[in-house]
Amino acid sequence: MSSLSNLIERHLRQLLKESIKGYIEIRRNELAEQFRCVPSQINYVLSTRFTYENGFLVESQRGGAGFVRIVKLMLNREDTSSSILTYLTEMIGNSISQSAAEGIVNRLLEENTVTQREASLMKAAMHRNVLKVDLPWRDNVRALILKAMLVSLLRDNK
Repeated sequence: MSSLSNLIERHLRQLLKESIKGYIEIRRNELAEQFRCVPSQINYVLSTRFTYENGFLVESQRGGAGFVRIVKLMLNREDTSSSILTYLTEMIGNSISQSAAEGIVNRLLEENTVTQREASLMKAAMHRNVLKVDLPWRDNVRALILKAMLVSLLRDNK
C-alpha cells in the first residue's frame, strides 16, 4: 500500500496534469480533510515532493482566504541545450544534496530530456554510498559530477 505522502503527491500531480492553466490552487486544510490527515502532512509533501529542483514553484497565501499555488515549471523546448545547461548549472551551484540532485534528474526524465537508463546511471554515480567523502565535500563532489554529466548529455551536437 502506498504511503499517505505518495497518495497526496499523486493526487496533486494528477490535478496539475488536468489543469489547463499550468498551475493549481489548493487549500491546505481542505486537502488535509480530504486525506484525513493533519495540515503539516500536506506541508511535508509540498516541501519535499514539489521542490524547485523537481520543477515546481510553490507559492503560499496565508490568512482566511489563503491558498497554496503549485506551478509546474517546464524546461522551455525552444531553448537551446546550452541555455538549459546554463540554467541547470546555476541551479546546482557549487554544492547539491543527494535528494536535490535526484530531483533534477527526475525532472529531466519526466520531461524526456534523459532516458530511464541515463537517469539510473546518473543517480547511481551521485549516491552517498558511492561518494564516500564526508560532508560538505560530498555535496561539492556531487555537484561537479552532476554538472559534468549534464554537459555530456546536453551539449549542442553541431
